[in-house]
Amino acid sequence: MFVKRYDEGDFLIILLSVDDMLVVRQDTKKIVSLTKDLGKLFSMKDLGPAKQILGMHIVRDRTKKLLWLSQERYVAKFLERFNMSEAKSLGSVLPTNCKLNARQCPKREKDKAEMRKVPYPLVVGGLMYVMVCTRPDITFAIGTVSRYISNQG
Repeated sequence: MFVKRYDEGDFLIILLSVDDMLVVRQDTKKIVSLTKDLGKLFSMKDLGPAKQILGMHIVRDRTKKLLWLSQERYVAKFLERFNMSEAKSLGSVLPTNCKLNARQCPKREKDKAEMRKVPYPLVVGGLMYVMVCTRPDITFAIGTVSRYISNQG
C-alpha cells in the first residue's frame, strides 16, 4: 500500500497485490490521469470503479459518501470447503472469559481421529484473513484458537 498526502488535504492510495491494483482518490479525474500515465509505463487495463479486490466485495453509496467491504462470498465458499455450510450462527463468537485447557482435549482415540480430519491451520488461517479484512469482532476468538494449531484437540 502506497499513500501520498497532498497539502490541500487530498490524498492518493495505491493498493498493489501481485497483478491487481486499486487506486483511491477523491478526484476521479486525477485517478484517470494517473492510470493513463501508468499505462504508458506498464501493460494494464482500467476496469473502472472497483467492485471487488482480494475476495472482498466493494459497495459504495456515493451520495452518502459511504463505503462497505464484504467478504460474504469468501465466507460462504470457506464454509462450504470445510463442510460447514449448514452450521448455525451464534450471536457471540467466543465469550471473553472462555479459558481453553488440556482437560478439554479429546480423550478417546475416536475423538482424536475425528479432530485430525480437520485441516486446523487452514481453517484458522482463513478466519484470520476474514478477521484482518472485515471482521475485527472475531479477533479474540481467532487469537484464542490459534494458540492450538500444533494440538487442535
